[in-house]
This record gives sequence, C-alpha cells and structure tokens, in this order.
Amino acid sequence: MERKQFQAESKRLLDLMIHSIYTHQEIFLREIISNGSDAMDKLAYTALTDDKVSVDREKLAITITRDPQNRTLTVSDNGIGMTKEEMEENLGTICKSGSLSFKQGMEKTEDVDIIGQFGVGFYAAFMVADKVTVISRKYGEDSAWKWESGGEDGYTVEPAERDTAGTDVIMTLKADTEEEKYSQFLEEYEIRSLVKKYSDYIRYPIRMEVSKSRLKEDCPEDKPEYESYQEMETLNSMVPLWQRNKKDVTQEEYESFYREKFFDYTKPLRTIHFSAEGTVSFKALLYIPGRAPYDFNTKDFKAGLQLYSSGVMIMENCEDLLPEHFRFVRGVVDSQDLSLNISREMLQHDRQLRVIAKGVEKKIKSELKAMLENDRETYEKFYAVFNRQLKFGVAGEYGVHKEATQDLLMFYSHKQGKLITLQEYVDAMAEGQEKIYYISGESTQRLGKLPQVQTLDNKGYDVLLFTDEVDEFIPQTLQTYAEKSFCNAATEDLGLQSEEEKKEIQEKAEELKGFITFVKESLGEQVKEVRLSANLGDHPVAMVPGPGMSFEMEKYMKRVNPEMAFPVDRILELNPEHPLVKAMEGAMTENPEKAKDYANLLCCQAQLMAELPLEDPVAYTDLVCRLVQG
Repeated sequence: MERKQFQAESKRLLDLMIHSIYTHQEIFLREIISNGSDAMDKLAYTALTDDKVSVDREKLAITITRDPQNRTLTVSDNGIGMTKEEMEENLGTICKSGSLSFKQGMEKTEDVDIIGQFGVGFYAAFMVADKVTVISRKYGEDSAWKWESGGEDGYTVEPAERDTAGTDVIMTLKADTEEEKYSQFLEEYEIRSLVKKYSDYIRYPIRMEVSKSRLKEDCPEDKPEYESYQEMETLNSMVPLWQRNKKDVTQEEYESFYREKFFDYTKPLRTIHFSAEGTVSFKALLYIPGRAPYDFNTKDFKAGLQLYSSGVMIMENCEDLLPEHFRFVRGVVDSQDLSLNISREMLQHDRQLRVIAKGVEKKIKSELKAMLENDRETYEKFYAVFNRQLKFGVAGEYGVHKEATQDLLMFYSHKQGKLITLQEYVDAMAEGQEKIYYISGESTQRLGKLPQVQTLDNKGYDVLLFTDEVDEFIPQTLQTYAEKSFCNAATEDLGLQSEEEKKEIQEKAEELKGFITFVKESLGEQVKEVRLSANLGDHPVAMVPGPGMSFEMEKYMKRVNPEMAFPVDRILELNPEHPLVKAMEGAMTENPEKAKDYANLLCCQAQLMAELPLEDPVAYTDLVCRLVQG
C-alpha cells in the first residue's frame, strides 16, 4: 500500500479548506450528502444516455450510519461510484471536481441538478474528522477501492470490498476538547436536525436508523412495559413545497410549512407562490405574516429569505433578497442559476441576487396592492402591524425606493374619519383644491380640533392627520403625489386667501404693528415671533414652528438623541378678529399689566393646543385665577 501526496500544495490548501473557507463545522454533513446526491444524479443521467445502464430510481437513497463506540459517522450512497483512477483524480487533487467535469460533458440536463462544482466540499469532513475513509465501487465494475487520509499527510488507495455500486464516506471524528464537542455529530437528534436544516429537499431519501420504543408483548395491562428498537427512517422531505404545482398544494399545507419553518403559531395573511424564468430563473414561496416577531424591532431580528440552490440550503437569512421596506416577509427562494463560491456559503456574483431581489420585490408589492384593493379589512390588519416599515421605504435612502411603497401607504383622513391612501385623498379632493394638506401631532382627536384643520374643514378640504414619528418624512421625500404638492397646515401658507385678502392682512398687521410689538415684548423669549393669521377660524391664537423642524420632530429628537436636539422656534399667531385678541388690544392702553397677562394666557393656550409642555404649570394656574378674579 503506497502513500501518496495530494496533487496540490496540500498542507497549506487543506488548512485553508478547514479553517477559512467554511464558517460553520456543521455544514460538513451537507457537503457529503450533496456529493452522494450528485453521484446518484450522475447514475440516473447515465441511464438516460446509455442503454446498457439500467437504474431503478425508486431505490436510489443515501444512508447515514452512526457508530458512537468507534466514533465513526458513515454516509453511503448507491450512485455511480468511482474507479481507482477517479478516486485519485477527484479526491487526491484538491479543487478537482468530478461533478463539474461530468456537468460540462452532459448533452442534456432536463432532470439532473449537479450540485458540486468545485471539488472542495468533500474536504469539509476534515473539520470534524481526523481520518476519512472512502470505499467506492464504480457502476459496471467488479472491484471496489478504498481511499484513506488523515488530512495533510497525504492518502492511500488500496483494493476493497463492496457488494454493489456506490460510495461510503466513513468519518472518524476527532476527540472532544473543551472548546469543541465533536461527539454531537454522532447524536441522532443533531444529525436529524442538520439534515432538516440543510438537506431537507435533496431529491433522494436520506435514511438513518433511529431509536423508537414499543409496548412489550404479553405484558400485563396494568403494568405496561416498553422496549427499545431501531428502525430505518427517512429524515428528509425530498420534494419542497415550492417545487410543486400551486394547484396541487392545499392551504393547510402552505400554513403547516409556514408554522414549522418560521416558528409562528398564527396563520400568515397571504401566501405568495410563484416562479420566474429569464436570465436568472428561480422559484419562491413567500409569506406575509399576520403579526410581527417579538424581536422584529430589535437588532437581533434576522431579516431575509432562506436561499436554496437545487434544493440545498445555501443561506438561512439572505438579506440581499429583501429590501428593507419588505423585511417582514418570510419565505424561501430556490435557484439553479446561482454562481456560488467554492464553499457554497456565499455568492460569487451579486448581479444574480439583484435580479432575483427585483423580481421578489415586484411580486410582494403586487400582492400587497391586490390585498389593499380587494381585501381592505385584511390589509388594514397588516398595515396596523407593519405600516412603519412601508413608510421607511419611502423616507429612507433619500426616497430611492419611494415608488415601491408610496401607493401602499395609508393615513387618517379628518374628513372621512378613517385610513385612506394618497390616491384616495387625491380622488376625493374638493373642486379647486390644489394641495394635499397634512398636520402632525400625538392623536387624531386633538389634531382634528386645531384651528388650521377647522379652517380647512370649513372650506371643504380634507386634512391627513399624521400621528407616527416617521409620517412627516413622507411629504418631505415625495414633495408631490399625483402632481399635487404637500402642504403642512401648521407651518405653510394654506393658499386659501386671494391676493386681495392677503393684502388686507398685511395692512392689518401694519395697523397693529405697535400691538404686535407689545405682545412680543410681553412674552420675551417664549416666542421667536408674533404675527397675525387669517387661518385660525374661530380660535384666537395658535402656536406654529419656525422654518425647519416641526414640534413633533423636536420631541422625537429629544427622546432619541438628547445631545443633538435643539428647540424649534415658536411663532405665536393671532386672530385679529377674535374678541379676546381685541380685548387684549384695548387693555394695552387702559391696563398694560392686564394686557400682558392676556398675552401670557394666550401663549399658554397656544402651547397646550400644539401639545407642547408648559414651562411653569403653577404660574399658568395662578395667571388664570388672577384674570378670573378680575
């Protein structure tokens, strides 16, 4: 028996395989199983092209055998097998892939998905094993061969015995250390879990003897006794749900898959099952959840879809497949067209991912739009849970993705008393209305009572009431919707006055210039400016922010980043036609101190209506008492 060296810089390259290329030890089983699947695919393909080869595909299978006593784990297949020369070529040369060579020589590939391309997956076994033995018999050959290696010290090849064609990969596991417990890979539960996680959709059965218990025969009914026994069990599902025709899958199957795969006890609101053909072909099974996971709004939440290549899981959470605004979607994507790196853990070309991601995003948007239009009640349930994510789709990244979600947004309509879309707002605009009005605050009830809202309501114009922190970013990002500009009813010109009316208010301001100066001096630093307004309806006063941030944004910044927060300028608007303002004007000459009290009272009232805290509530109470007492 001659010992041979690997036909590569074995020590350095094999060390790289074990310690650098693969990030998780557990994937060794995925790689060995995938190699077995490839071997059976090759045999099945050969049977299609060679009349002398006859294969019963129903009998093709992978068998896993545990031997805890001898610390060996064996993965066997009844595929095409290898000759001595193929063993030396494929196993003795690191990065030489028999699967790739076979794939390149195929003339037709209708029913064959060759997984291995790089010839390194086999060497993942050395992450957990200090010796790997391969016994293989080529289909049609009479003799078998044994390849054996301890890793960096080269390998040996010698004659062996095997009754039928196929391959056994026997891994002698390393001894446990304080840091690494290699014995876990001999445990029934661990193997079952790894097969389910990575190889559940290999097209051939993956079988293993498992421990079971049964009632002993002839034992008394009042004293039942049980005995343990071993039974061969298939560990994998084989045919993934997304590979089946939609008409052949029941809703119960879809929901069961969702619960088991994504650990959600509630039913999904929608199931999206589709396939796409083109430069990159793929199949997808996606779910829109009915509730957010407990960690959805934390950094621990792992967004992304499960990514498969020919039924083998490549990534558990591929974030690149989902845009941030649809990160709540769960599901799987499977494509044969992915260009994987040699470890099958990452992708070589992100162009393919971008193509898939674009198709996924388009399909999700289409499904949500259909839900909005055809099942409003269900959509509103969804929106109550995930609306903020859709809003970030518009507001984030300077509006790059606004087209994807702007038609899915809903805001509370003051006029209609319910959530409506931007398109529904525009469709219901009154004759002559040119702007989309909105105003921000903490509650729709309080916002609906603000002077500006009542003024617009009297005109027959609707106002969108923004109560979420991110809402204000939407108009700033969109600027317009359906060629209608947005207007902040609290800070901008409502556009309700004619040029003549604007001239009248300017003349009135000039007439009351001394009064306005008096009010500003009376309030001091409490306000940046005092001015007249024709937008206050029946109210005497209103507090509005200066240019830049709104009051709601000021509150938000104080809460999330106090060090960077700064106060927004306060502007007090007065209604010159209101009796209380006229009374204050009259008191300015007759009783300046009382007029000053009036100014402070109106300022406090304006702050309360704007949902701003009073600096000194006790002083405000004393002020009210003083004015009531006369």
